[in-house]
Amino acid sequence: MNFSIEITVKTDLSTLPKVKDVYITMLHGNDFKEVAKKAVELVQSGFNPVPHFPARSIKNLEELKDYVNSCKDGGVKQALVIGGSSQPIGDYHCSLQLLETGLFEGLKIGIAGHPDGSPDISDSDLEKAMIEKKPYADYIVTQWLLDAESIAKFISKQTLPVHVGITGPLKISSLLKFANIVGTKNSINFLKSNVTKALDLLKPRDPNDIIEKLKGTTNNFHIYTFGGLKETNKWLMENNYA
Repeated sequence: MNFSIEITVKTDLSTLPKVKDVYITMLHGNDFKEVAKKAVELVQSGFNPVPHFPARSIKNLEELKDYVNSCKDGGVKQALVIGGSSQPIGDYHCSLQLLETGLFEGLKIGIAGHPDGSPDISDSDLEKAMIEKKPYADYIVTQWLLDAESIAKFISKQTLPVHVGITGPLKISSLLKFANIVGTKNSINFLKSNVTKALDLLKPRDPNDIIEKLKGTTNNFHIYTFGGLKETNKWLMENNYA
C-alpha cells in the first residue's frame, strides 16, 4: 500500500509521518516562492515533495518559469498541476495551459480527477479536460471521496494510474463540512445515508473502510488531513502504513 500526504507551507516537517511523497498545497493567497522553498526543504529532509501548480493562482509565464525552475533547481522531481479553485489572478484559467508550456518536461506529473464532479465545471467539460490533459500526465490524483463504488467506476475508465484521495480519521460532522465546501455531492449523500444517529456525527470515521473496499482496484492513496495531521500520524502508525 502506497500513501502520500498533503501539507501546507506552514507545516512543521518534524511532525510528518514516514511517508515518502509529500504534496504541498498552494492555497489562495500563498506566494509560490514559499511553496518552492518548502519543497526544497522536503528534498533536503529526504522526502519526495510534490508542489501544487494551480493555474488560476499563477500570474503569467514569467512567474510560472520562476516557480518551475526554483523547484527543479532544488531537486524536485514531481508536480501536481491543477486548475485550482480561485478566480484567475492572471493569464491562466486551466491546468492544460500550464502543461502546454513544456516547462514541466523532466518532472513526473499528476493531474486532478473528479469522480464526484465539481461545483465549478460541468461533468462534460471535466471529461473533455481529462482527455486533453492525459498526454502530459503520468497519473491522476482524485478529490477526497468516501463512496467506493463511484471511485471504482472512475478508475475503470482511466488509462493512467489513479491515486485515490481519502481523509485521515475525522469526525463525520467535520467530513460533512468539508464535503459541502468542495462540493463532493456523492460523498455528502454517502455520509448522510450512513449516519444512523446524531451521536455518529461525533465519531471519527476510519479510512480503513474505503481502503479495504478498494483493494485490488488501486494501491495508491492520497491523504487530505484537513488539519488533523496528528490523528493521521497515529492512524498510519497503528496500521503499520508508515
